[in-house]
Amino acid sequence: MRNDPAAQAVNYTLRDEIRDYWSARAATFDQSPGHEIFSEDERQAWHELIEKHLGRGYGRAALDLASGTGVVSHLMDDLGYRVTGIDWSDDMLALARAKATARGRSIRFLLGDAERTLAPDESYDVVVTRHLVWTLVDPQACFREWHRVLKPGGRLLVIDGDFVHTGFWERVIKRIDTLSQKAGWISPQPAHAPAGLADTHRSILSRVHFSNGARADAVGHLLADSGFSVISIDRDLRRIHRAQAAHLGRLKALVRGLQHRYAIVAEKPVNANPSD
Repeated sequence: MRNDPAAQAVNYTLRDEIRDYWSARAATFDQSPGHEIFSEDERQAWHELIEKHLGRGYGRAALDLASGTGVVSHLMDDLGYRVTGIDWSDDMLALARAKATARGRSIRFLLGDAERTLAPDESYDVVVTRHLVWTLVDPQACFREWHRVLKPGGRLLVIDGDFVHTGFWERVIKRIDTLSQKAGWISPQPAHAPAGLADTHRSILSRVHFSNGARADAVGHLLADSGFSVISIDRDLRRIHRAQAAHLGRLKALVRGLQHRYAIVAEKPVNANPSD
């Protein structure tokens, strides 16, 4: 029964699809601007954003959720945090561990689910995640879990965006980019995902909680409902976008600046119970 294909198909959930999608992306993940860091200027821009909302580490414990190849984990390690990264893709974790070894970092990477981290109550001073929330099946369950593992007074930093809705000027620029490539006026950027995954991505996106786009206000409301307080939304990511521009191409850089991208910082109240 264990090897019955029909039984396996029934038990293959949307979460499994998401895991397998990112596993398929792992080998080329770091080739994409916006994933890996491509310049010291960009690295400093990320450091500024993290310090602005979380401060320096000074040995405090940080949890990097959906850590992928460890890009954000390394940024946190740079700033003096004691970092644990969790991801549920073995392929991503293998690359993350290899990168940490090559750079001489002592970051711990574990196989884990963002909704069920298996971490003890109140075990982290900060929790950080980049481009995870828009993929969540049950964000409120995840937010409650993140609230649970934070120490009282601990902070959560969510870096994400609405990658579904496009404004008028964004659509215009994308159209110009497409026509310019067809005309040979600009060179197309190399694909950073295996062929055939676009349909998989669209299928997954249509079924996640934020299928209509993860707007900052909606995410903030869910965080408040999950027990977080002192929630603020930072929409000024311009320095990061400027630093990425040289590797994105002029038109794609313009699009990035027009998108609904943000950082949300939220705090676990000092008097909160672990189970709240």
